Amino acid sequence: MNRVGDILQNRTGNAPPSCDTARWTAPKAGTFEAPQTSAAPLIGPSDFAAVAPDLDIWDAWPIQHADGHPADVGEGASLWMALGAPHFADPDLRHGHARIHLLQWHDGQWTHLGPAMPDGFSPGSREWSGSAVLGAAGEVTLYFTATGRRGEGELTFEQRLFRARATLSLGPRPHLADWRDLAEVAVRDPAYYMPSDRGSGTIGTIKAFRDPAYFRDPRDGSSHLLFAASAAEPSSDFNGVVGLASATDDALEVWHVQPPILSAVGLNNELERPHAIVHAGLYYLFWSTQRHVFDPAGVTGPTGLYGMVSNELRGGWRPLNGTGLVFSNPAAAPSQAYSWLVMPDLRVTSFVDDWGIGEGKGARNFGASFAPMLSLALTGDEARLAT
Repeated sequence: MNRVGDILQNRTGNAPPSCDTARWTAPKAGTFEAPQTSAAPLIGPSDFAAVAPDLDIWDAWPIQHADGHPADVGEGASLWMALGAPHFADPDLRHGHARIHLLQWHDGQWTHLGPAMPDGFSPGSREWSGSAVLGAAGEVTLYFTATGRRGEGELTFEQRLFRARATLSLGPRPHLADWRDLAEVAVRDPAYYMPSDRGSGTIGTIKAFRDPAYFRDPRDGSSHLLFAASAAEPSSDFNGVVGLASATDDALEVWHVQPPILSAVGLNNELERPHAIVHAGLYYLFWSTQRHVFDPAGVTGPTGLYGMVSNELRGGWRPLNGTGLVFSNPAAAPSQAYSWLVMPDLRVTSFVDDWGIGEGKGARNFGASFAPMLSLALTGDEARLAT
């Protein structure tokens, strides 16, 4: 027993049932588009606005209740977290400066409340995506990706999954105080997952161990983290998987790292920000991916939201709409939005990426703000944008 998962099992004596890894493969029809597949509406200049004049934001998530619904913090307001950085002429540079910021949504407006965690608290050189859960007495638990190491001279792409807790103070200006309980909650198991610093560092080739998304299974009350990862010892450079860690104690202090629940080895390199909801008795797994991270030697899909459906969390996943594609960006603006997050009420949030069409668009037109909210319609194994 030398694997991390085995060590945790030995410590707790309460390891969860094992997972069956489903496969996401290229569609036999030769295209990911199916009759049920939707395309998002074009985003125009009146459809979004900057959150703050000195802040670009991208991946975002609400402070949620354990059941996944965004928490109402009073008078219809909700609190969100998003990755943020100063504006750069080259938007890709933002990833090396990313921090998690706290935002408030109230009366149709965003208010920037500053970095969520204090300077020097995070163990990484930057902070990448995660999720946040509001518990009793205003305690917020943040699950997040610590990328690199604090104080490193040259940025690395090592990714680790951490948890931290804080106390939510509402007052006239909400903030998170008394940050504590920083811990690495799901240590990579080399039997299942490749080291996240194995890739070249070039956009589209970075390997993953990131994006922890909290999910409480309503069937038995168990707690889990879904995360983006890369398969160990793959047969292809395109080795994206969705990993799973399950809590083995009621205090959510000990997590058992399990095999991937979904593998795209041979098809796609990055299944980003995976997350799950339960709707009409079925489990739905969603992730975002981009055209350029599909294996170009095979069938490539558009940049969009993808998903699977199952009768349970740990196995039996089958692709929505027969191919996995739920909806894509419109053909006229194939990179206009990204990082979709489906909430339990089937609303879908994302950020504005390379938006706009026409000769005046320029080489890259980074929106750096929240995209218009969309809604899904789910019926069994079919999913589309709601009209």
